[in-house]
Amino acid sequence: MDIPEEIKKFCIRELGELQSFRSASGGCINNGGRLETHSGHVFLKWNSATRFPDMFTKEAKGLRLMQGPQCITVPQVIATYEGEQHSCLILEFLESSVPVKTYWEDLAIGLAGIHKMSADHYGLDHSNYMGSLVQDNAYHKNWIDFFIRCRLQPQLKLAVDHGKMQNDHIRLFEKLFQQLDVLLVTEPPALIHGDLWNGNIMTDNAGKPALIDPAVAYAHREMDLALMQLFGKPPLSFYQAYNETYPLVPDWEGRMDLYNLYALLVHVNLFGGGYLIQCMQIVKHYVS
Repeated sequence: MDIPEEIKKFCIRELGELQSFRSASGGCINNGGRLETHSGHVFLKWNSATRFPDMFTKEAKGLRLMQGPQCITVPQVIATYEGEQHSCLILEFLESSVPVKTYWEDLAIGLAGIHKMSADHYGLDHSNYMGSLVQDNAYHKNWIDFFIRCRLQPQLKLAVDHGKMQNDHIRLFEKLFQQLDVLLVTEPPALIHGDLWNGNIMTDNAGKPALIDPAVAYAHREMDLALMQLFGKPPLSFYQAYNETYPLVPDWEGRMDLYNLYALLVHVNLFGGGYLIQCMQIVKHYVS
């Protein structure tokens, strides 16, 4: 994989002479990998500036927000670039290593520390991205309103517009919306990672947990915990340590499926397939 000339010139201005580049696997949206320079190595990723405007500028803001409480490893932002054709993000390179014995407990304590960061509203002062999809973060005082208007409804509209959902599906969701005041529990706004599946959790150079690729907002912390369970559940020690650090509201486990509707709808729009079936199974559990 070749680094686009536009990005290469920016990297030389920022970092000096470039020595080698080794691409990383697993990126669905961005190209990226380890970039060796005369002064050390960094992680470089890039994509289309026209398809995903300001994506990396917003990711950098999210990373810096998560660094605020200094409770878990988050890669340092070195530079961002928005060009005519391409944009890029240069980050501290985290060398993945063998997890320490207290990895899950450390992750729980670190995540709880981020969740303790609060605001007087739900949302954020800018939109950002969930995967390749724009995520609306318009300010709301009411959590249920934010969850419906800024998380579920935009994804439903996108799915209908692209023929991935029918009006019958929407009517069931609208029935569910009428029950969310009872089904969900409101808490003060919490800074959340926002895209906390296992691919965005890694180890740092010392084997401690590290968080990457956020889609931050001030929202409900149970959204992070829900997404952590969608593609594989952490061990009991994680939940014990989290609950000791920042006690959860009783019956939080019963709300995980409802919060995962957002991530599942995103997957419907990105990938289609069986994710719609999964969504509707959850909805039909509560409405008929």
